[in-house]
Amino acid sequence: MATKASKKSASPGQRKVKKVMEEYKEGSLKSGGRAKVKSRKQAIAIALSEARRSGAKIPKKKAKS
Repeated sequence: MATKASKKSASPGQRKVKKVMEEYKEGSLKSGGRAKVKSRKQAIAIALSEARRSGAKIPKKKAKS
């Protein structure tokens, strides 16, 4: 008999990243309160930074070797 996998709720970090990326897609995400963010990579960096600041456990960026 197969068991149904339970759906796990999103972590606080994932919710913060999703919220910031939605702002980026709408065009309302700003960098430093002034300039509009145009780069997807910059939007992700802002999202991860905000998530870390709010206490989410997000690993640091791995260094290239």
